Amino acid sequence: MYKIILADDEKWVRIVLRKAVEQTKLPVTIVQECANGLEALDAVQKHAADLVISDVKMPIMDGIGLAEQMALMTANLVLVSGYDDFQFAQKAIRYGVKDYLLKPVEMEAMADCLERWIQGRELLKEAMGDANASLQTEKAEMSAIEQVQQFVAANLAKEITLTDAAALVHLNPSYLSQLFKQQTGGKFVDYVIVMRMEEAKRLLIKTALRVSEIAERLGYGDIAYFSNTFKKLTGCSPLEYRKSGGKP
Repeated sequence: MYKIILADDEKWVRIVLRKAVEQTKLPVTIVQECANGLEALDAVQKHAADLVISDVKMPIMDGIGLAEQMALMTANLVLVSGYDDFQFAQKAIRYGVKDYLLKPVEMEAMADCLERWIQGRELLKEAMGDANASLQTEKAEMSAIEQVQQFVAANLAKEITLTDAAALVHLNPSYLSQLFKQQTGGKFVDYVIVMRMEEAKRLLIKTALRVSEIAERLGYGDIAYFSNTFKKLTGCSPLEYRKSGGKP
């Protein structure tokens, strides 16, 4: 049920409005009646109301002042006036007022207004739900890629396959391949090679290990293949890289 606040300084008008709202049989409930805009503002916060139906002319705070105060709230506002005042309507639209009804407000007009408003709220909820679901999916996908990257870093000396990585994060290998490229900008197999070569750079500069030992540590049984791969990515051989101090 959507929560509604009624605001009008005349009690009999509030009675008419209440009757019109209740006769619509829509999923709404009136949680409070107020005599001015200031009371309505307090009521919105007190009841976490969804909609205020308010007269334009009221003491202390009128409908336009209420509209201005509610402009940044999640609750919406429908204004009611005893005459068709275009200037009021313009100001109301400027502050995001959802509708503008003329007195006397008949049940049909109220029903039409509330139906449009409810439809808009439902669409907004659906959109927000889709956005939240999309955000959660995006976060899950980012976590999956981070897990895969950690898996690669911890297994550089072993044979690392896309199938093994996909099993780790419970994804289809084909889907993981597409997701990995989308998140990192490159293919999984190329990422593994780059990470191995980055580790090779570190070992060449930070340790006295022979090139063959480094190749073996990174899962390369063929030193020539390792050296060719290293040169292809860095522009120099492993020994040249070591001699240059990491500045080929």
